[in-house]
Amino acid sequence: MHESINTYLREVLKESSADVSGKLAAYIPRLRDADEHLQALALATADGQECSAGDDEHLFTIQSISKPFVYALALDDIGLDRVRELVGMEPSGEAFNELSLEGGTGRPLNPMINAGAIATHHLVDHTSHEEHPGGRQSDSRTSEVRSRTTRILDGMSAFAGRPLEIDWDAAEEEYSTAYRNMAIAHMLKSHGSLETEPDEAVRGYIDQCSILVTVKDIARMAATLANNGINPENGQRVVSAESARTTLGIMATCGMYDASGRWLTQIGIPAKSGISGGIIGVLPGQVGIASFAPRLNEEGSSVQGVAMFQHLSNELSLHLMSNERINVIEELERRG
Repeated sequence: MHESINTYLREVLKESSADVSGKLAAYIPRLRDADEHLQALALATADGQECSAGDDEHLFTIQSISKPFVYALALDDIGLDRVRELVGMEPSGEAFNELSLEGGTGRPLNPMINAGAIATHHLVDHTSHEEHPGGRQSDSRTSEVRSRTTRILDGMSAFAGRPLEIDWDAAEEEYSTAYRNMAIAHMLKSHGSLETEPDEAVRGYIDQCSILVTVKDIARMAATLANNGINPENGQRVVSAESARTTLGIMATCGMYDASGRWLTQIGIPAKSGISGGIIGVLPGQVGIASFAPRLNEEGSSVQGVAMFQHLSNELSLHLMSNERINVIEELERRG
């Protein structure tokens, strides 16, 4: 891409860096000790162009940004009807780790909160995949958990267009203090929304969240959703167009947890955040956007990342409800 676009992205980073509010995620050692000055921003288009700025080679654990991609894999593996039997599609209006289920059904309200993500994780079909050999031997890291990890890691790598790896040390740290997620898994089990054992479900889910990515990786993953499930870099179909479309709908209404309504109103881009400091956004048919900055707001989203997205949405008319429809790359090059 044109150097002027990289210059523009650097200007967005500089502007957002003025806000030093927020805190690092304190309950996970690896995240608590992160460098709070790191910043990155990346774009990947549906026709395969990419640009980035800042600390764009820095590896971080994907955390909750994994949720939409695993949801799309589950939709492809077992179909929407089966997934909807166990995981709903409605906004929760609650924190991402709330212990709550949908009244009358006992389902998690949606796949973007932890309850829904843990339930979705175990719906991914593992039967035709070999056991992943990584990670410490543990009673909870069973043969089924390992084979499902292989399926998810292969799928996430296909989204990113390169082989991804798991930070096994980070996974062990997070599992050792996963009391809240364990409580959620027991709640799911008691309501019939989880077929596997709670400790196995949480173990696999945390391994999923410990996949290492850069901001460029998650921008390309977002661009794959923008491109109807086809990786724009190599042309590989990763998920069906229907699964990509359904996932984007869930991201638009539920991706930013209890701030989803405010996000959709003010920024207007289907998005998903993670507690390591990443945010992805998808403009269907055009571009995947990704930011990284570790300080978090009260909802668990990156403070500076939210500012970056707000800047891009305002300046480039990216809001889904805007009556202006521009080509993002052409507009950025024009500005350069």
